Amino acid sequence: MPIDRAVRSTTLAVRLGAVVLSGALLAACGGSSDGATTDAAGGDVTITVDLFGSFGYKEAGLYAEYEKLHPGVTIKQTDTEDEADYWKSLQTRLAGGGGLADVQGVEVGRIASVTQQQADKFEDLKKYGADGLKGQFAEAKWAAATGKNGEVLGLGTDVGPEAMCYRKDLFAKAGLPTDREALAKEWGDWDGYLELGKRYKAKAPAKSAWLDSVGSLYSIMIGQEQERYYDASGKLIWEENPALRAAWDHSVKAAADGLSAKLDQWSPQWNQAFSAGSFATMPCPAWMLGYIKGQAGETGKGKWDVAALPGGAGNWGGSYLAVPKAAQHKKEAYELIKWLTAPEQQARLFEKQGNFPSSTGAIEKVATATDPYFSNAPIGKIFGDAAKAAPVQVLGVHDQNIAQQITNALSEVERKGTAPEKAWENARKGVANTLG
Repeated sequence: MPIDRAVRSTTLAVRLGAVVLSGALLAACGGSSDGATTDAAGGDVTITVDLFGSFGYKEAGLYAEYEKLHPGVTIKQTDTEDEADYWKSLQTRLAGGGGLADVQGVEVGRIASVTQQQADKFEDLKKYGADGLKGQFAEAKWAAATGKNGEVLGLGTDVGPEAMCYRKDLFAKAGLPTDREALAKEWGDWDGYLELGKRYKAKAPAKSAWLDSVGSLYSIMIGQEQERYYDASGKLIWEENPALRAAWDHSVKAAADGLSAKLDQWSPQWNQAFSAGSFATMPCPAWMLGYIKGQAGETGKGKWDVAALPGGAGNWGGSYLAVPKAAQHKKEAYELIKWLTAPEQQARLFEKQGNFPSSTGAIEKVATATDPYFSNAPIGKIFGDAAKAAPVQVLGVHDQNIAQQITNALSEVERKGTAPEKAWENARKGVANTLG
């Protein structure tokens, strides 16, 4: 789903609008193959769900539908806006063994920590039959939540195939092409994207920058790489990784050329900027569509569009639903997450919220989806093609922590004028302190 939400921070707001899907998909999303049953004990049960940001289940009506299908079941959700705060709290509760929900969300940048260090804290979902679901999910999504001994420690929600969101009206005012296919050719690589940004800056409307922040540029670029912070053997490689340094250098160049609005992602100022036209482009994974709708509101409808990403496909974000061993209603929790992550529900969530499915069946169902808010962009094809071409990323235990230190350092460059090499050294120290 829903942020590397901290790389994506996965702070999603209540979203407005819906994509347009084929009649066959709408019919498929209208019901469920799951029968109406009560919990195993035959009585009422409250299933607690603890998430970060908004996974969209409540907004899409999925909780209400599940409760209707399962008389006696009530779903109670709590959530924390910032994923980093959520994860810190979850670690405290896992260590103490108390205060845990029946279902806990896990961001993709944290899943390696669960599989490599905390497998004893979560249920192996195979005991409830999860091994029979493997064929429903993209191979990489399934493998990332598989423990060293073959445990299934979570079921995948969404993935974050990447594209570029842009404001057609602002492009037109600056004399730039507005056609999504023409733009995809113009910015075939990241150098082309930055060059087009210079052209935009020369004739840009007042108080409008080319992109929101260099942190978002870094995050989207590093999402195009298979190896980022660790290699396949588990070795920490981020400092010597040329792909990471290239993402850093492009981000620093964007700051030096004055192409950024200097807005920290997820800040109140960043949220307000969506409706103010403060930036013309925004590297966006699929889940960001709903966030844009929520922040820009109805006045933004038809002004935004979506084009293919410079430099090829990538992935930014996605999440899992897991059941802690300390959960009170383990079987019922598993039945809920099995239903929520089934192809029909994943397709419906894409229809309502824009979260791109990790279920292979659901990906096929949304292939023809368009979005009227984004100028009828063929988002099913754009994000579907990106999902198919995105590399299978190597995930490490501290991916999120390292990424946060780097984006913090880039914020120093664009907002405080810190010299790039000094900021890089600050990132190195921050990572060292974080990893201990």
